[in-house]
Amino acid sequence: MRPDQYSEDDAKIRPARRNKRPRSKDRPAHADAKPGLVTAVDRGRYTVHLGKVLPEVPLWATASSHQTPVTAVRARELGRGAVLVGDVVDLVGDTSGTVGSLARVVRIWPRVTTLTRTVDDQLDSERAVVANAGVMGIVTATTDPEPRTGFLDRCVMAAFSGGLQPVLILTKSDLDLNPALAAHYSSLGVSVVRAGTDDAVTELMQFLEGNLSVLIGQSGVGKSTLVNRLTDSQRRIGEVNDVTGQGRHTSTSAVALPLAGAGWVIDTPGIRSFGLAHVNLDRVFASFPELEPALADCPRGCSHLPPDCAIDAWLQTADVDPGVTETLASIRRVIRSRDLTP
Repeated sequence: MRPDQYSEDDAKIRPARRNKRPRSKDRPAHADAKPGLVTAVDRGRYTVHLGKVLPEVPLWATASSHQTPVTAVRARELGRGAVLVGDVVDLVGDTSGTVGSLARVVRIWPRVTTLTRTVDDQLDSERAVVANAGVMGIVTATTDPEPRTGFLDRCVMAAFSGGLQPVLILTKSDLDLNPALAAHYSSLGVSVVRAGTDDAVTELMQFLEGNLSVLIGQSGVGKSTLVNRLTDSQRRIGEVNDVTGQGRHTSTSAVALPLAGAGWVIDTPGIRSFGLAHVNLDRVFASFPELEPALADCPRGCSHLPPDCAIDAWLQTADVDPGVTETLASIRRVIRSRDLTP
């Protein structure tokens, strides 16, 4: 049949798609849901360790690593919100953890903290890394590869902005003590601990034990070796490239591992950059109460850089400890790395 011989009656109209909205606004209460801690995320599958709800005790503190973990997927009613390692969630369905079983994540508990980063300083989109961590262990080698203070400064800023306590962890201290590096970050109020192969991890465990912590570091700094010492896991260990001086990636995704004592530590993949496009300067400066009197006179939208910042006038008139001046200089150095404004 030629095209000019077709008529409208020959056309077949597809029926309209059925409305995907639920027939009722009522949602199931899931009163029998079981709470748990998300310890791994892999292509839409979540590994969850069940815990107990106790008064004034965070649920991740009751999540048991001795029980069989549950594999779960996200329920449709949860929407598109990302589920992160460290999230406390509610599960329904088969929570036995047996092979082939599958539960559903129906609720995400409110997050206490969220560590986020951007790929670079030109992107406004944030990439959430982990949830609910109280301590951020910034792992760096004293040498081989050489520490990059710019990267470390950015991690410290991200920790302050996200509400985490930063702790600088020095590995390979048996090769080079690097006292200047430790002194610089001590002036920022950052705790510095040594965790070389010849050092005990007792001091570091004072920050990690009983907490949900996250370890951040570039490839090749010895982070996987440190994780193996802190936990019963055997994370794969990489080496530093002799040509580029950079480490090779060994961890491929974030995973929460139980400490030898109480608490969990989240091992993250090695990263080479830490963008600060998402950082809020007001939250950063809130971590330094000694600078609070100066911020009261700053103009609205202040970049906290001279010559318009009121902090400089305050430094001239107030009796300021030299450590405060050094702290401000360190913060401003990171701000100048790009035109970062509140």
